[in-house]
Amino acid sequence: MKVWPGLHYPLGAVYDGSGTNFSLFSEVADRVELCLFDEDGAEQRLDLPEATGYCWHGYLPEVEPGRRYGFRVHGPWDLSRGHCCNPSKLLLDPYAKAVDGHVRWDEAVFGYLFDKGPDNRSDSDSAPFMPKSVVHQPHFDWTGDRRLQLPWHGTIIYEAHVKGLTARHPEVPEELRGTYAGLAHPAVVEHLKALGVTAVELMPVHFFIHDKHLVDQGLKNYWGYNSIGYFAPQNEYAADKRPGGVVAEFKRMVKTLHQAGMEVILDVVYNHTAEGNHLGPMLSFKGIDNAYYYRLTSDRRYYMDYTGTGNSLNMRNPHVLQLIMDSLRYWVLEMHVDGFRFDLAAALARELHEVDRLSAFFDIIQQDPVIGQVKLIAEPWDVGEGGYQVGNFPPGWTEWNGKYRDCVRDFWRGEDQTLGEFATRFTGSSDMYENTSRLPYASINFITAHDGFTLNDLVSYNERHNDANGEGNRDGESHNRSWNCGAEGPTDDAEVRLLREGQKRNFLATLMLSQGVPMLLGGDEIGRTQKGNNNAYCQDNAISWFDWDKLDADLLEFCRRLINFRRDHPVFHRRGWFQGRPIHGGDVGDIAWFTLEGERMAEEEWGFGPAKSLGVFLNGEAIPNPNPRGEPVTDHNFYVIFNAHHEPLNFTLPGMDWGKWWVKELDSRVGWLEESSSIEAGTQIKVEARSLVVLRHKPVA
Repeated sequence: MKVWPGLHYPLGAVYDGSGTNFSLFSEVADRVELCLFDEDGAEQRLDLPEATGYCWHGYLPEVEPGRRYGFRVHGPWDLSRGHCCNPSKLLLDPYAKAVDGHVRWDEAVFGYLFDKGPDNRSDSDSAPFMPKSVVHQPHFDWTGDRRLQLPWHGTIIYEAHVKGLTARHPEVPEELRGTYAGLAHPAVVEHLKALGVTAVELMPVHFFIHDKHLVDQGLKNYWGYNSIGYFAPQNEYAADKRPGGVVAEFKRMVKTLHQAGMEVILDVVYNHTAEGNHLGPMLSFKGIDNAYYYRLTSDRRYYMDYTGTGNSLNMRNPHVLQLIMDSLRYWVLEMHVDGFRFDLAAALARELHEVDRLSAFFDIIQQDPVIGQVKLIAEPWDVGEGGYQVGNFPPGWTEWNGKYRDCVRDFWRGEDQTLGEFATRFTGSSDMYENTSRLPYASINFITAHDGFTLNDLVSYNERHNDANGEGNRDGESHNRSWNCGAEGPTDDAEVRLLREGQKRNFLATLMLSQGVPMLLGGDEIGRTQKGNNNAYCQDNAISWFDWDKLDADLLEFCRRLINFRRDHPVFHRRGWFQGRPIHGGDVGDIAWFTLEGERMAEEEWGFGPAKSLGVFLNGEAIPNPNPRGEPVTDHNFYVIFNAHHEPLNFTLPGMDWGKWWVKELDSRVGWLEESSSIEAGTQIKVEARSLVVLRHKPVA
């Protein structure tokens, strides 16, 4: 097969309708072989004929979409300099748009001999045990699709796992369960649409592998935080098993969700790869140019590890930055996704050892005309020194607000903390975001996420129960800020069950009534349990999958009404910060806080840790930001009462200046109230223990 010179850019395999151009970056290579595989697995090796700017390239007029391929890189094996080139190892293309097959854990996929140690090179051919890159078909009919560009302040995120969401759904055909096509099935789309969420945040879908130590135990890397292909959708989630068929299936899923009014956000893992540390496999980057792609220690046989996974990508090198930016742009421009949540984003910001908010990565994101305009969410921590960076990301970024999660959990389980902390989190965490010119929606508020207890388990377990993970229940967070309400795990105690249901509603209501962007963990709306497992990263089974047959219909209906309530009342999702100042020359501001006696909170009362109750007045007539057409935004006035005390309390409503008549909309002890009699200002109302009450101002009695 004749190889033409081709072009050095774009990198990867690009089909142009007549043939395919291949290009691979390696600064250390002496020679690069392109390896083509037929349907029977027979391999043909061809030298890429030219190198331009360290990009090895060639064009093959006979290669069409669906063809499987890989690379072999010839170059130095010099571990003292960080080089470990090994042409006996077949390597995945970092720019592959599709991957066929999976790693089979044979010693051959490692670059060294097990019995002699990591300094001794293995020359066993890894090709029979490696997945193959696939030349993909780039053409797709996107007719009618468009970026929704939903505003941040109106966004409600639903964190979901492609497989877990649909693996047991009775209305999804069996052959589609656990796939992109299954997620796009009308029954699933209708559930999400009826729930009222505006964005689906998918746990990692970049091609990833299942770690050998998990496979050896009969487990899998279910969560997928082990990427090795930053352009290729995970092929396990494809109903279409043809080589490259996954790409079109993913695109159809995105198009379907867009048609239903929902954006698609991807959880992406650019901080490390699946190749692990010096004892890990050689799958791609290690064999292409190890010293360039990874951050190495002073002893260059070893890796810097800010992620707890064995390695960290070297963001200081331009081709690494280019790889990530090309990947991000590809998912926006070609796959039409609407944003990204960056796993362990603090690791991306490290220039040397410190976390630098203005690192090259964030500078490039800021100026990029494509990536700078989509939704950007940071998980603002890593495992390195100084890695907890909540509140320190640049303007334009939103952040998972771990302080919100911790504060709200502690409040509702009755732990001592200041009411000032709770009030700050409820109103958008201005202490962390306002000083960088960010608005309340910079705070991605959440109570639960994939990492930790589900909502049901948060109110059902004091301790983790991770025995199924095979680590002696030593893995996972030990300090969960959870409370089992009086019994560990499932119970027939009616009083405990009633309390748990109320606590779920407290958490959900607090989340949806807080300023900022709420993120709901998928399955919490139907009462999903992981049976106390707070680290189900390796449980690709019923522990993690949604059990649709045990759906909690009452909780689901509560969630639907709660989300619709938030959507219908802009005072709960303002675009700007509360000021607390009087308006129109009167004595009523946009927000005011009250004691249970109905008096304004005094300064010294904010710091009293044992206090567990307070009320807040939200002025719907004092929303400063207009709608997109420049028209004023107005809403009802609301009074929200929080009682996290273990006993009922009598709350006195504020005086006439704040509103003469009120009606109850929600009591978390019982749910939504269809009809409620008017309550006059200054009246005492009983608020049950550990409950939340929402009252709406009624202008005329």
